[in-house]
Amino acid sequence: MKLINIGFGNMVAAGRLVAIVSPESAPIKRIIQDAKERGTLIDATYGRRTKAVLVMDSEHVILSAVQPETVANRMSDEEELQDE
Repeated sequence: MKLINIGFGNMVAAGRLVAIVSPESAPIKRIIQDAKERGTLIDATYGRRTKAVLVMDSEHVILSAVQPETVANRMSDEEELQDE
């Protein structure tokens, strides 16, 4: 199982990740609110501003204080290391 660092030592399973999106748009804000009401929201920001929203295949929504591009790059870096 490959894990991706989403900031502050928190990890998510790469195989379960469906999307990495920015939290700015209204539809994403609704997804966050719905997850909060369902109890499937995981806040991994440590009180900082949310910069990335990770949607998992289990319908969990994870908030991260790391840029979406950074998370995607970390995922790519892990894949390259495994290929070598």
